Amino acid sequence: MEIPNQSSAQIISRNEVEVIAPDGEVFTVLCQIGAYTNKETQAIELHWLESLFDKNFSADKEEMINAIWRESMQFAIGGGIIGISTGTRHKDRARIGERIRQIRMDRGMEARDLARLAGVDAANLCRIENGKYSVGLDILSKIAAALGKKIDFVDL
Repeated sequence: MEIPNQSSAQIISRNEVEVIAPDGEVFTVLCQIGAYTNKETQAIELHWLESLFDKNFSADKEEMINAIWRESMQFAIGGGIIGISTGTRHKDRARIGERIRQIRMDRGMEARDLARLAGVDAANLCRIENGKYSVGLDILSKIAAALGKKIDFVDL
């Protein structure tokens, strides 16, 4: 029995596929799946791409994309992947990470000290500050509390 994929992929154009990862983040993948005229082949290739995203899914999007690249090189999907976007949330991750770093540095706090106070691995805090790690609300709340801040919705 085949396990259904959590990711979903759809053809956008001849050389573009949109993949929604299990956490809802959207990635654009450049490949030739849409160029196939055979619908069955398209469906097989889309399913394989979804499986590739599921298998390599990670909160660390840089690590995830690198793993997808490595595996896709072994099995040429859609004539081979030409490119993968950084995901739709990259700008938000970078902005939030930079803000955490700014507050920490304004307070004269070392990253390892903030990591310890928040109960977060120091390497993960570094990835968060660099916008390379998709952090959940629980961890973000711990970091905010350690900095004497709260998480809130603000106007754009």
